[in-house]
Amino acid sequence: MGKITLEEIEDGNIEPCRSLCNELMAFQKSKAVIAPEVFDSMNFDNRMKRSFEHAAESQVVVVKDDGVPVGYVFSTIDSTANRSTAIPDWAPVQDPATVKGLYPDWDELPAKVGCLNNLYLRDGYRDKGLGSRLFNLSMDWLESFPDVDLIFIYVSNGNEDALQFYLTRGFAFSHDVFGGFIKALYRYKSAATPASS
Repeated sequence: MGKITLEEIEDGNIEPCRSLCNELMAFQKSKAVIAPEVFDSMNFDNRMKRSFEHAAESQVVVVKDDGVPVGYVFSTIDSTANRSTAIPDWAPVQDPATVKGLYPDWDELPAKVGCLNNLYLRDGYRDKGLGSRLFNLSMDWLESFPDVDLIFIYVSNGNEDALQFYLTRGFAFSHDVFGGFIKALYRYKSAATPASS
């Protein structure tokens, strides 16, 4: 391992994350116990790039080893206005009317929510505290928005290590997304009031 740096992308060019995002999809497939084949249709273009382009605000921080990208965290501020149609093309859903999507069916969901979309480190860079540093950068950024009180994280099925990582950092289980293909976790900012469930 060489010189490790964490660099925020400020020019909107997220292309350095392309291969890392595609590696993340393959990693999630290797862990999945529900519909692992769905990850074959998930990639940088229809996951990260699409979310980045449609977000109200976004942050991407890349971990580099001697200038070579080896991990990243991608976070967004999103509108919940279209929560009923928030089912992406790749989702393993037979009947959208019977399966919960990305957002919970709470009576009152805030107009905007924060989301830690992706956190990924290549093998060899895990268990070195980099994941915690990326997580903390994401949380600091998400919590800096005064009109965002609720933060979501979506964990792919079978990725128990990631699930436990977030649960030990103040997140709680919200609901199964797309029949358990993804687990939605949530956390309120310390001064926020919980929504009705």
